[in-house]
Amino acid sequence: MVFAASAAPIPLYDIYRQEEGLTYNDLALTAVVYFIGAISALLIFGRVSNHLGRKPVAFLIFVLTFISTLMLLDIDSAQSLIIARLLLGIACGLASSAISSYIVDSAHGLPSWIPSAIISNSPMVGLTLGALMSGSLVEFAPYPRALCYVVILCILGLCSILIMFSKESVKKNKGLIKSLKPKFSLPQTDKRLYPIAASTFVATWAMGAFYQAFGPSIAVDQLGTHSTLMVAILFSSYLLPSAIGGPLTTKLTSANAQRIGMVIFTFAVFGILASLKLSMISLFILSSAIAGASQGAVLTGSIRSLLADINIKQRAGVLSLIYATSYTGAAVSSFIAGQLSHYMNLFHVSIFYGVLAFIVCITTLIFAKNPKHTNL
Repeated sequence: MVFAASAAPIPLYDIYRQEEGLTYNDLALTAVVYFIGAISALLIFGRVSNHLGRKPVAFLIFVLTFISTLMLLDIDSAQSLIIARLLLGIACGLASSAISSYIVDSAHGLPSWIPSAIISNSPMVGLTLGALMSGSLVEFAPYPRALCYVVILCILGLCSILIMFSKESVKKNKGLIKSLKPKFSLPQTDKRLYPIAASTFVATWAMGAFYQAFGPSIAVDQLGTHSTLMVAILFSSYLLPSAIGGPLTTKLTSANAQRIGMVIFTFAVFGILASLKLSMISLFILSSAIAGASQGAVLTGSIRSLLADINIKQRAGVLSLIYATSYTGAAVSSFIAGQLSHYMNLFHVSIFYGVLAFIVCITTLIFAKNPKHTNL
């Protein structure tokens, strides 16, 4: 739900651009600050749930998301949108560590790929649901700039109540202040696996950031549609299929999931570039869906490799490292794309993402390895 709230304003970006005078660089900056907020939360508060417990931190996340959504009800400039997105980034960063750890803690007795798939794909699924809900309400319901946020606020209130009745999975421990010192956990046995996993995180999350920052503008300027629902569908065509990628890797080793996933992902990105050049919505949706599914596969493989033989106290730190890497790659790529948008059109900006995917694909094919426990 936190990620759904963060995606709710995206279908309205072109409305904000036309009515409030936002630029392409402003929209790219909303993605940059979103990821900076997430990185900051992970760096400083990534291990707080180990000491306060998962439930209190989860409740705090919902409260912060609630406040951010209230701000979105009154967007009148780039500054107000950027601040709201920054706060949403902080909430999503906290969720990436605390709530993800809560999921793993609660997955006793389940196959290892299930929590990995949930963790790797829940941000994408949440973003998809938020965008589709928002796009539909903006297109067909009254109060297009407010109703979607009111719905989000109601659901967040319900989630806050439900989390209060859930079972805590971690006992409170001393050392809260010490935990605020940025520290990532990467056990010695996993360090050889990190560089390739990190490169796949960067390439795939960068593409997701591209959809967040430029999806509505691409729909209007490259594909010729002004429908906010179609904007949400185009945005979701990349994110939602990621949920099926994880289960498809159940019979693959981590390294093979990374290799196969990156090859398919790269070809799909090339298909996306072709669709933008030809202004073909159908090809864009098909290529985006394939890219999304392959992203889910490669992310699940990478997370499985890094979570191999990790105990409960190490999970929050490892997950913080995973998401900090992903958010950093997405933020840097969004910043670069925003700067490029001053000098070239969106199609030429998108080529940058194709080059990044190709480089990571070649690197993964050559260097991907399995953890010592090859069944992971």
